[in-house]
Formats: sequence, C-alpha cells, structure tokens
Amino acid sequence: MLTLASKLKRDDGLKGSRTAAASLDSTRRVSVRDKLLVKEVAELEANLPCTCKVHFPDPNKLHCFQLTVTPDEGYYQGGKFQFETEVPDAYNMVPPKVKCLTRIWHPNITETGEICLSLLREHSIDGTGWAPTRTLKDLLNFDDPLNIEAAEHHLRDKEDFRNKVDDYIKRYAR
Repeated sequence: MLTLASKLKRDDGLKGSRTAAASLDSTRRVSVRDKLLVKEVAELEANLPCTCKVHFPDPNKLHCFQLTVTPDEGYYQGGKFQFETEVPDAYNMVPPKVKCLTRIWHPNITETGEICLSLLREHSIDGTGWAPTRTLKDLLNFDDPLNIEAAEHHLRDKEDFRNKVDDYIKRYAR
C-alpha cells in the first residue's frame, strides 16, 4: 500500500550517476511532509478502530486521503461518514485540512462539512491546537462545538436530536 515508501527506496538507488541525478533532481527530492507521512500513515492504519477505514484515491499521494467512519454505537450508529484529509506542504508545522463529505447533524460539524476541532487550528487559546509533535492519529478525537444549533438541540432535547440524527443518516449517510 505505501507506494511512496517504495518510491523513496527506488529514488535513493538512482544516486549512482551524476547525469541521472541531475536530470531527476526535481522529481527525486521528497518533502519533509512526505517522509513523515510514510511513517504516520502506517501508524494510522495500524491503529484505526474497526469502524474506520482509510482510502487513498492516489496511492502515490499520501497527503490526500479519505477516512470512512461507520460508528457501531451511539447516535451515529448505522451511518457511514466520509471525511477528506489534505496534508499541506508545511506539515507538520501546520495542521491537516479535514472536511466531512457526508451531510451530518453534529455539534462539531456544519452541514457543509466544516469541522470544529481545536486540534485543527494552528493556534488556540486553550493550548490544544496543532503542534509539530502531533500526528495524524491525533485527529481521531472530536470535542469542540461549531454547529451551535445542533449543540443547543442536543442540550435541549436529546430524543429529538437523536431523531434528527437518524433522519440525516437515512437521507445522507447510507
């Protein structure tokens, strides 16, 4: 699966000829981000719960992937939710960009897919924002309200909230 790792090894073997090295210089250089991702993606895949699956539309681009979450308990049980992750060139100094592709009624996710997670912020007042010591594995923790209407709905009427979540799952997450 980690074809970028194979590419790194193969490219290291091309260092023999100066001419070949010079002509391949721009394609041979691998960013810090990509080197980190080879390790972090393997770690992420090894630690994913059985309710999550990772998919790489292009296996040579570890910086763009989708995560499918199919909760087996709680309000979202029975739904199938797609998240898109793009890791910027400046990673790990800046956080990945994550978007929910499945319409969902959730206090931390807008209906258009923006996610409120302090970990996804470069700077946060509470100190829980992104730091270079973080990894992709840290993204599996959601705990920060963005969809105020959904959050208030949950606090006001849990049963009606559950009904609305069920309606969204039937309409958008199957």
